[in-house]
Amino acid sequence: MSDHQPRPTGAGVHTTGSIQSAPVLTPRRPRLPRFWLALTLGTLTAGVVGAYWWERQLPARIAAAAAAGRVDQCLRFSDQLSALSWLPGRVPLEQGRCRREKAQQLWRRGRWSEALRLQRQLLNSAAAGRGDQLRLEAWQGELQRTALERFGRGDLPGALRSLEPLGEERSADGNALGDQLRLNWQRNRLELERANRLVKQARWWEALDSLHRLDHPWWQRQAAPLRRRVDAQLSRLSRADQEHDGHGTVPHSVPSGDLDARVQRRIAAGLSEWQAFEEACRELGGKVVEAGPDSACQR
Repeated sequence: MSDHQPRPTGAGVHTTGSIQSAPVLTPRRPRLPRFWLALTLGTLTAGVVGAYWWERQLPARIAAAAAAGRVDQCLRFSDQLSALSWLPGRVPLEQGRCRREKAQQLWRRGRWSEALRLQRQLLNSAAAGRGDQLRLEAWQGELQRTALERFGRGDLPGALRSLEPLGEERSADGNALGDQLRLNWQRNRLELERANRLVKQARWWEALDSLHRLDHPWWQRQAAPLRRRVDAQLSRLSRADQEHDGHGTVPHSVPSGDLDARVQRRIAAGLSEWQAFEEACRELGGKVVEAGPDSACQR
């Protein structure tokens, strides 16, 4: 063999006198991202198709539930259809029928807030009728009457609870019906407390004025024993005046009725009992005469 013949340098690799470079291998691209992309698109497509299919099924299911009286199921299907429909007016009229029946069920069970909410939703839909508006107004009126009846019986907390479903329990501006009931309750309570203080001070005319200011039936009943005591004391004072005059009204005594009316007007204006008595006596042309522990107005 000649020295110029090529030598084997490896399996299947020959050199011809010059060094050849090794081949460069290109890395293969992974196929995993394409797999996940296909899987994601497939899932989304299946979800859209499934939602579209379910949306097409819902109207019939709503109608069937309404016809069978399955109100809760009807409302659940209606809410699903409302969420899936991007066009207005897709929810069938059966939804209104189901809301109407469900609202009446809730009202009969005493769940007034939920009943009113559902009834208002019905009125804001295409299925609303004139009767639905009248029913809402009747329910609201019934709650107001219940609140006032409870308030008249002295149950202020119960009255306020009846007003909560209407949003009339309290308001930021203080104009809610509940705010007015609280104000009336507070005013009557303070007037009765004032009357009790005046009775302890034997300021009978002023106490009577505070009792006259009570305009709540429950507080008037609470004040009844005190009112009897005040009336009895004023009657006793009036009889004492007549005894000092001899027998009843004499020419030189002022009329008791006129005197009492003038005294009460001055007390209402803010004068004390004694000041009111003195001014009323002078207005009638008399003067205050001390008669033992009592006083009389004589001309």
